[in-house]
Amino acid sequence: MNAITAIYPPPGPFTPSADPLATSFATTYAGVIAFIAVVTEGSFARAADRLGIGRSAVSRNVQKLEDQLNVRLLARTTRSTSLTREGDLFYSSCHRGIEQIVQAVEEMRDLRNGPPRGHLRISASVGFGRIVVAPLLGEFQHTYPEISIELLLNDKPADFTSDRVDIAFRNGRMEDADIVARQIIPMQMLVCGSRQYKATHGLPATLDELARHPCIGYRIGSGRILDLEFRDNGQMRKLSPQSRLIYNDPELVLQAMLDGRGIAQIPAYLACDALRSGDLVPCLSQYAPDDRGHFICYQSRQHMPSRMRAFIDFMIARIRASHLACQPDFSIHS
Repeated sequence: MNAITAIYPPPGPFTPSADPLATSFATTYAGVIAFIAVVTEGSFARAADRLGIGRSAVSRNVQKLEDQLNVRLLARTTRSTSLTREGDLFYSSCHRGIEQIVQAVEEMRDLRNGPPRGHLRISASVGFGRIVVAPLLGEFQHTYPEISIELLLNDKPADFTSDRVDIAFRNGRMEDADIVARQIIPMQMLVCGSRQYKATHGLPATLDELARHPCIGYRIGSGRILDLEFRDNGQMRKLSPQSRLIYNDPELVLQAMLDGRGIAQIPAYLACDALRSGDLVPCLSQYAPDDRGHFICYQSRQHMPSRMRAFIDFMIARIRASHLACQPDFSIHS
């Protein structure tokens, strides 16, 4: 008898005269858990690994659930498993409650069976994910070889439920009270131009001079062009200068700056190497906003699998040690 069906013995045939509550608990408990795991993991094999039982046990439990409901929940082929329309409706109705049970089972299995294992689905913005997070994944998986990683890059914040994200990296200001957000490091926003641009055109010394310079715009995931933000006499001030060039990739913004095409406001993790080499020159540092951060986010501290704890602790330690923050007192005469 496997770990799930041991909680409630395998039920007999469904009959209309059976007590509805007893029948529901006895017949569907193992089946619903197995079904949710298959949908979440994408296959019966991965669901079995997640639940710590055999693949055949997962298949039997799902089959019993389908027989009881008298509907087909999953369409199976030799190569894939997908939800039917009835399965999609059933999943949306029951997965939230079952998810807490599955998380508790995972945590107990992780504690019992040793090192962290399983799959993590990670979300990050395009620039931060590519430049900061992705280079650290090799070391993380060398340290935790039984954890697989899926990294999703999108400047639009991920939805933890619909996108099935375990952990998200977010930048800026955190206004979502429904998630846990731990600041990794402050987020500096620096206005810069290339050494060549400064020699030819100079750099603005005040916010009013900014309008005289060609700016490079950045279009974020929502579709709008990101405003330039400054702290002016203790107040937040947003500017939307006319942009001659607009990109939706922060690294293209950086390259355009290095090519002398104009100036832009970019996060420090993009600019620091070029600033240290002198290829970029900062300006307007006295107006830099100071209320942003780089955050690692997740839904709850409760029932957190050890693989999530390992990833969070690893990333916080490595990113804080990576010297992504630049000195805030760069001079326009650098």
